[in-house]
Amino acid sequence: MTRWNHLACAGLVVMLGLGVRFVDIGLPAPVVKYAGSILWGAMVWLLVSAVAPTAAPGMRLLVALAIAVAVECFRLYQTPEVDAFRRTLAGQLLLGRVFALPNIAAYAAGIIVAWLLMRRR
Repeated sequence: MTRWNHLACAGLVVMLGLGVRFVDIGLPAPVVKYAGSILWGAMVWLLVSAVAPTAAPGMRLLVALAIAVAVECFRLYQTPEVDAFRRTLAGQLLLGRVFALPNIAAYAAGIIVAWLLMRRR
């Protein structure tokens, strides 16, 4: 896939993730939360693939996992400015609010599913 294909897929994943989080279709709260996190992980893999489309898929997988873990661990960093940003919608979507190990598992699931789906192409 080309850089633009990866970006287009990432855009679709973002729309799906926002839809899952903000359009009430009666899904249970845990499904909404973790579906959004799984889709976020897939988006990270797609963005890494857009930046480095010729890199080995396994390398892109490792980089995406490292980014996802780093973003989750960044939630442990607290300053008034960062916390103020986290209270905004953009801050919640990009950085999240609190550290949670289950989020890392959900991100990893999304990254691995995206990697597996794209490997088949």
